[in-house]
Amino acid sequence: MIYTLTLNPSIDYVVRLDAFVSGITNRAMSEEYFIGGKGINVSYILAQLNIKSTALGFTAGFTGEEIEKGLSDMGICSDFIRLKNGISRINIKIKADMESEINGQGPHIGCDDFQQLLIKTDKVVKGDTIVLAGSIPNTVSEDAYERILKHIEWRDVRIVVDATNKLLLNCLSFKPFLIKPNRQELCEIFGREISDEREMERCAKELMKQGARNVIVSLGGEGAILFAEDGKTYRSGVVKEKVLNTVGSGDSMVAGFIAGFEQTGDYGYALTLGAACGNATAFSPGLATREKIYDILDRL
Repeated sequence: MIYTLTLNPSIDYVVRLDAFVSGITNRAMSEEYFIGGKGINVSYILAQLNIKSTALGFTAGFTGEEIEKGLSDMGICSDFIRLKNGISRINIKIKADMESEINGQGPHIGCDDFQQLLIKTDKVVKGDTIVLAGSIPNTVSEDAYERILKHIEWRDVRIVVDATNKLLLNCLSFKPFLIKPNRQELCEIFGREISDEREMERCAKELMKQGARNVIVSLGGEGAILFAEDGKTYRSGVVKEKVLNTVGSGDSMVAGFIAGFEQTGDYGYALTLGAACGNATAFSPGLATREKIYDILDRL
């Protein structure tokens, strides 16, 4: 089983305008909403690839009920902890001449609530995969991911961490199966500009020395490079098409890689399927559909 963790899921309310002008009433041309959160995005793409997963995390209030209902409607299993107070956050995405976002804070997660989450992870057993994705809400201690990984440390679980900077670095001692920094995140981690593949490789190998087993460096429109634990370097192809949406593209790549490796055990195919999923989402108004993913896969 694959488990995805989203500590602070959301409803993303997307509003499209010709132009946004502050200080006046703006009228939307169109609007839609999506269930958001990096781990949830991974579960959604896995479902498109006919791979089952269980979404873990916290929900609260009427928005939390909608998140759980929405996942159920999409055929995604969830096992959230329902908090007594507050509401799951609403993130407002304004798409106009410029893109702007207002992200909600989300409900308070107490120590007892987090302990319940650790108990939930007791069902994660040898051979399973757990995906820790996204930032940690400010009501949870900064070592939340480390505490989760410590709790499951001896179960031979495949760990995937999609986080940034210190949050990622602190997880490396648990030997994650996969991490996926982009070029900018590598620059932030190492405190210098990284412009060529040779420098990317040096940085990736340093992260592998610290514990990461496989490192994907995503390069946006230039594809992605996988530095794999088998000692080989793999590169994804590139498909040229109009980019409609960058939100969730990285999460889609993670899901595709997990699915590809689960199906074949082949690092090259896993990267190719991951790239197909990431591109398919970038070329879609929301997260990619199965049809779009396999259309892109055929063109890579």
